[in-house]
Formats: sequence, C-alpha cells, structure tokens
Amino acid sequence: MSQGALTRYLDAHALDRIARQRWEPRGLVQGNLAGGHRSPLAGFAVEFVGHRQYVWGDDPKHIDWRVYFNRDRLVVKQYQMETNFVCHFVLDASASMTYGTGDEQKFRYAARLAVTLGHFILNQGDKISLATFDDRLRGFVPPGNSPAQLVRMTEHLDTLSPREKTHVGRAFTEVGEHYHRREIVVVLSDFFCDLADLETAVQQWRYQRHEVVLFHVLHHDELAFEFEGQVKFVGLELPDELLTRPDELRRAYLRAFREFQERLAAICQRNGVEYLMVDTARPPAEVLADYLMQRSRLHRRR
Repeated sequence: MSQGALTRYLDAHALDRIARQRWEPRGLVQGNLAGGHRSPLAGFAVEFVGHRQYVWGDDPKHIDWRVYFNRDRLVVKQYQMETNFVCHFVLDASASMTYGTGDEQKFRYAARLAVTLGHFILNQGDKISLATFDDRLRGFVPPGNSPAQLVRMTEHLDTLSPREKTHVGRAFTEVGEHYHRREIVVVLSDFFCDLADLETAVQQWRYQRHEVVLFHVLHHDELAFEFEGQVKFVGLELPDELLTRPDELRRAYLRAFREFQERLAAICQRNGVEYLMVDTARPPAEVLADYLMQRSRLHRRR
C-alpha cells in the first residue's frame, strides 16, 4: 500500500489507542480458519466440551478409552472449535455523505473508520470485506485476511465519486447476496433514507443471524445546526435550494432531527442491532477506543 493511501485512510493514532483491545463477536461465529472466536459447531480442537456416542467412521484416535474401560461404552471426545469471523463493512457512498470539508467530510471520515477498524480486525487474524452503495451496490471487495485486503479496499475507495441518492432497500438486498454465513455487518452511513426500508433490510440480515452494527456518521453542523446570519442551503441529493435565517429554524430543525434519531435508535433496539452515533468533529481514535471498550464490557457481561 502506498504511503499516500495510508495517510488518507489509516488513522495511526487510532490504531495505537486500540492496539491492546479485541473485537469479539456477540454470539457464536462460523468460519473456515482456525482463529480466536468460538464456533457453534462442535469439532476436534482445543476446548473439551463433552462426549457423544461413537459411530462407524469416527477416527479411533478421538475415542475416550478411559470411559470404555470403566463403563464398557465407546464414546468420542468433543471439543469446541475456535474459528475466524468475517466483518463486512458497508459504506454509504451517496451524495449526502459529501457534506463537510477535509477529514470531517462524512464520506472521508466513514472510510477512515472502516479501513482503520478493518486493519485492527485483520491483525486478529479475521477477515474483512467492503461494500459501497448509494441507490444500488456500487462495489464489493470480497472477504480476505491478508494485508493486501487493505490495498484492495483503498483502491476501490479511490474510484468513488459520491453523487447519487440513497436507496437502502435495493442496495442492501444486493449487498446481502454476498453474505452466506453468520457474520458481522457494520454499516457506516448518515442514514438519510427511508427508515422503513432500512428496518426491512436489517431484519433480513438479523433473520440470517448476522450481527449488525450501525455507525450513524454525521457532521457536527447536522447535530448542532449552529449556522448564523443568512444562509443558502443547497440540496446534495435533491435539486432544492433554500435561502433562510437558521436562527429562525434551529428549534424546529433540532426537534425534527431528534425525532429522526430516536426512530433510528428504536429500530436498532427492536431488532437487536448495535447503534453508535458518530460526530465527525471527534477524532477517530476517541470514537473507536470508546466503542471497543464499551463493546468489550458488554461482551464480558454475557
């Protein structure tokens, strides 16, 4: 990976802050590589979990001969497999994500979160993928667990020029066709979309037993609406313009936004989805460190 791509998409300070933490799936995971997470499938690995009756074709080396000599029964030792997991990043590349400047632009900020967290997950020996969408699936980088995966992700990100509307229903259906096992889906978006479509898509993923995490990425202007004087607002996904005085709209805007955010949070609660509000004015290092610490605490309670 070029130094330029590292600078654009990887947050070194964030990696340093989260280096000693781990991303643990909330439930059991399935994978095809040996890793550090418990699988729902019983096999022959490292942690003994019990016995089952010997059947023809079982490898004799797994027979528990002590049970045979004491109880005259042929049983096979079973162990809990530890496997890898796949974390799928789903990144909103619609026009509304272009709001903001520099590192606080929503798309740029969300891309940095995805690549930085992806690097962290790769270091655990797990797999990551990347899907980008607007009104449809724009691109998909299949799962991988080598350092080259970050190259493929950043190369795809460099090709994007967000300019279309958001349509999560159609896009997420296309994205979901690439997911086949019980995995983790992390969506990074401003979620300026039809929330009913979003809930339907999330319910489909949850029905397939995927763990779902929503990173609600917003610019500080959208959260606080601290504009002054006379301002012209220009639509990013609609050809609308509005010349107004923000101080006359602030109270109504903040009330409407709070209601929208509460509806989104309620969707997550109803469907067992993690929800995290992200202000692009916060350093990614703080966001990721706080999130992983909170996630780790919840994991230990379970």
